[in-house]
Amino acid sequence: MRIWSLHPKYLDSKGLVALWRETLLAKHVLEGRTRGYQNHPQLVRFKAAQDPLNSINQYLAHVLEEAMARGYNFDARKIEAFSPLPGLTVTKRQIAYERTHLLKKLKIRDTLKYELLKTQKVIEAHPLLRIVDGEVESWEVVSD
Repeated sequence: MRIWSLHPKYLDSKGLVALWRETLLAKHVLEGRTRGYQNHPQLVRFKAAQDPLNSINQYLAHVLEEAMARGYNFDARKIEAFSPLPGLTVTKRQIAYERTHLLKKLKIRDTLKYELLKTQKVIEAHPLLRIVDGEVESWEVVSD
């Protein structure tokens, strides 16, 4: 499971569809609707939120917005109404780590997205997240 801290606009089609599905799975975990993935590290940021379900619904709404902009047909009914809350944070090093991780995937799957991301000077976080100074997040499973 990868719930990206990066803005969904950087993802290729496979990545965006996977993000939608995996975040819905994470939502099910937070709702107590599944036994699997309960201790998955990607859920730490949502579990620590003031209102975890509200936060994950906000996260999903931004993914849905990107999908709709691309003409995809994601099911908006899967997102419950939410009250906008202050966003969560993500560290600069986490954003940099995820950018590198995504570049490796895009180099194989989508060379156009790869070239665009590679040349980006400023990388945006998912709209729910505010970038702060810091190292790679403690919940990240770092691989080379």
